[in-house]
Amino acid sequence: MRWLAIFAALAFVPASARAEEQALHLTQAPGVDVVEGHCGACHSLEYVPMNSPFLDAAHWDAEVAKMIEAFGAPIDPADAKTIGDYLKENYGG
Repeated sequence: MRWLAIFAALAFVPASARAEEQALHLTQAPGVDVVEGHCGACHSLEYVPMNSPFLDAAHWDAEVAKMIEAFGAPIDPADAKTIGDYLKENYGG
């Protein structure tokens, strides 16, 4: 009987943990789908608003270039420009 009570109590732990999580929603603007697709494929999108107070336009361009050159993100030049433009326009710091 004690095992049944423990099992029943544990069944609620994951549900309550998920209930506290809030989904991140980036600014809905042109290019958001490209950012979500490319950037979100490798890391959390929470980095975008988290870094926005510290990054200006030049630094966002440098971040996009770093992801491509240093980390090998498979982003073509047109999408890299879209990502940079989106970040500068919406999270320019």
